[in-house]
Amino acid sequence: MSSRTYLFLFLFGLIFTSVISYFEPHPGYLDADYYYAGGIQLATGKGFNEPYLWNYLDGVSSLPHPSHSYWAPLSSIIAALGMQLTGQINFTSARLFFILIAAIVPPLTAALAYTFSQRRDLAIASGMLAIFSVYHAPFVGVTDNFSPFMLFGGLYFLVATQLIQGKNPNRNWLLLGLLSGLMTLSRSDGLLWLALTFLFALRNVKRSTLNVQTTFRILHSAFFISVGFLLIMFPWYARNLGAYGSLMAPGGSRALWLANYDQTFIYPPEQLNPQSFLALGWEHILKDRLWALSNNLQSGFAAHGGIILFPFIVAGIIYYWKDERVKLTSIAWLILFFVMTVLFPFAGARGAFFHAGAALQPIWWSLAPLGLESILNSLQKRGIGHEGNRFVFRSILIMIAMILTVFVVYLRIFTLGWGEGEDADYPVIEQVLVQNGIQDDDIVIVRNAPGYYLSTGRSAISIPYGGEEAIIAAAEQFDAYYLVLEPEAAIEPIKDLFQNPEGRSIFNYIGEYDGARIYKLDLE
Repeated sequence: MSSRTYLFLFLFGLIFTSVISYFEPHPGYLDADYYYAGGIQLATGKGFNEPYLWNYLDGVSSLPHPSHSYWAPLSSIIAALGMQLTGQINFTSARLFFILIAAIVPPLTAALAYTFSQRRDLAIASGMLAIFSVYHAPFVGVTDNFSPFMLFGGLYFLVATQLIQGKNPNRNWLLLGLLSGLMTLSRSDGLLWLALTFLFALRNVKRSTLNVQTTFRILHSAFFISVGFLLIMFPWYARNLGAYGSLMAPGGSRALWLANYDQTFIYPPEQLNPQSFLALGWEHILKDRLWALSNNLQSGFAAHGGIILFPFIVAGIIYYWKDERVKLTSIAWLILFFVMTVLFPFAGARGAFFHAGAALQPIWWSLAPLGLESILNSLQKRGIGHEGNRFVFRSILIMIAMILTVFVVYLRIFTLGWGEGEDADYPVIEQVLVQNGIQDDDIVIVRNAPGYYLSTGRSAISIPYGGEEAIIAAAEQFDAYYLVLEPEAAIEPIKDLFQNPEGRSIFNYIGEYDGARIYKLDLE
């Protein structure tokens, strides 16, 4: 395809994402808040440290503390680069590279699609589907890992194409290792891509052909994969060793033992362990995973499959099943589905599966027009699949994706309000606290600790799970004596505290502002 076509897709994607971004003046939800706040820390020279704490799973006991113990750091690094480039510490600068990356994804998807069919019209259709990405559209331009994961996924399969064709094996195995490292630096589940790459290296090995030469070839590939991966991840692993005494930060592993999503905020975190998990009973454990199964299947259909695209993606998989990239993609999706349903059901069903699947979107967008084309080829004898009809059907497919995307964006930004209802008016609450004697170095306990820090500049910790006793214990540990309790945070263990705030010995009620009830804790 011509460079002019790729430029058109890039500019179209850039304009569309920029228009959406105009109506998203702030991060809008916890994940984006967290990465943006981490970017500010880096851009202002404070390094990988945080004056806020969004969960307690890493076992830290004071502020500031080492950052990114649960979520990976790359999105914060990208946000910091934008702010350093412009010299401005604001959300517009932080999201600069995310918008540019989102604009690169459509031409990258078109290039990947072109390797399947060598047809410009189908490749352009795939690129258009990457622009009108339905559920992904509101999120690709914010400080999250959607657009970087799409970029790395698209590049991964382009490099895999080169390997399948036998081109530059050493360089390309190294590149796959680098991309696996970048994915792991983006999300902790990026490690699955390293495993997938090793599996890809074994793709042509059969027991009957396993000999010294084959073994050497596998080890040769594994060496370059490992070198590429470690070039990216070694500095971060070294940092983790210094901060935690282990290669992996301890926050993520405790999530294996959750009994419900709210336990992500449990305090103290030592309560999560294999014994507490098994004490739930297998009936409870199975019920949770069936719930995650249902939610993740819906996410696979609606978010990954883009609703209207889903049957054509399935058709593309069937018709192109002999292509190794299609097999690799299908295996990757099934592995992700298993991990996010069986091992991490609460994180998976609450958005991690949606996030992690972003890396596969370029291949799904490539397969959808191919699947439609294959269906029309099979109907050609009936007079349906002639060339004129094919253009009409492709156009209809893109138009429906466009309509769905506009609807989702309108619903997410204008109907629900971008970030509205997520948090109380933290700047107003901060002024109330100042009027009630809070000192500059005092810490607040609040639902969205990174969001409170972004809005006020004040250190904050999240409301711990475990009832009033857990709040008191965390307050004593972190010297945090002010509690902002929003309705969304008033889950069962502390619902009575929200509903009946008056007349308590420790939780001295200050008042209610913007729906949130504010307390000063008397722990003396």
